[in-house]
Amino acid sequence: PPVLTLHADWAWVVVGVNAVAGVWAVVAHWHRPWRTRALWWAVVGGWATVAVQVVLGVYLTAGEGIDAPQFHEFYGFVALISVGLIYSYRAQVKEFQYLLYGLGGLFLMGLALRAIYLA
Repeated sequence: PPVLTLHADWAWVVVGVNAVAGVWAVVAHWHRPWRTRALWWAVVGGWATVAVQVVLGVYLTAGEGIDAPQFHEFYGFVALISVGLIYSYRAQVKEFQYLLYGLGGLFLMGLALRAIYLA
């Protein structure tokens, strides 16, 4: 089905956007000039790619009846829950917020890569 192709291709968008946002935010932790409004758009964009990917995956499983490889769905839901956790900790680690978002983005990238290689 075309949605399966979109899901497979979108996985690489999830990896790319979260990789860029993650590295950018980690660098911004140490270099103030990198702390721009565009960085926040990149971080939120990375989170949005995760949400879209999970919605596509749920549709494929529930709507199309396609069985995912073992642990594939697990990594998707862990990624979605991680977005919420990363956001919820922002106030507690104000001094390390850029590092939190950066390492969080790289973690999301890693989860996406793991899910890709399970498929």
